[in-house]
Amino acid sequence: MSFAELLHHAGAIPLPPYVNRKAETIDAERYQTIYANLDGSVAAPTAGLHFTDGIFKSLDKQNIETDFITLHVGAGTFKPVKSETMGQHEMHSEFIDVSKKTIEHIISKLDDIVIGVGTTSLRTIESLYWLGVKLSMSNRQQPIGSNLRTIELNQWEAYDMPLQDMAAKEALQSLLDWMKKNKMERLVTKTSIIIAPGYKPRIARALITNFHQPQSTLLLLIAAMIGDDWRKVYAHALKYDFRFLSYGDGCLLWAK
Repeated sequence: MSFAELLHHAGAIPLPPYVNRKAETIDAERYQTIYANLDGSVAAPTAGLHFTDGIFKSLDKQNIETDFITLHVGAGTFKPVKSETMGQHEMHSEFIDVSKKTIEHIISKLDDIVIGVGTTSLRTIESLYWLGVKLSMSNRQQPIGSNLRTIELNQWEAYDMPLQDMAAKEALQSLLDWMKKNKMERLVTKTSIIIAPGYKPRIARALITNFHQPQSTLLLLIAAMIGDDWRKVYAHALKYDFRFLSYGDGCLLWAK
């Protein structure tokens, strides 16, 4: 028996700590997206729980295209912000797996509306842009034929890079060129980017997400996307008893 099989046999579904109950049999189906197909996460990307077969069919009828990335969500997603300032918080990293075809698909839709489903998906989409910028900066110092084999994104790199206004298409194409040079069909790496107030989305123009708890990096991300309106959105949710967190209600937020 493999170690993974042993975990499945003896372990329990890792519900978020704030659910405050033990996992039940039904959670194996409820706490899972209908399109999940790989092991690796300690938590479900819960914004995706709102999507059913019926919703996907409805999107298809309206010519709304979908694409998928692999997210290995880690326990750090539940890490609260305990430091006095945002700058002192150490952001958790997430492993991401994105195919070359998906990046090409995003490029083809940059003139339309790209919507991230879930905060981790949004972090991934935006990280693709900054990884491309990082490679483009490297290429200006040395050609694409350099021996750079791996690339990651650290917490504050997006805020510190000199090239802040590179076109999304140029950045993503730089990433594709690097993948082609290294004969990569998939980009498997990790990102620690923190998206907080002051951040300007480069690719995603909207976000589908659940309602998050105070003192979390997820709420910082919401504030970055829609500005001070986050207070109005959350006041409305509280007034009308919206459900929060993993098994909660979802919302569509448009970036400012």
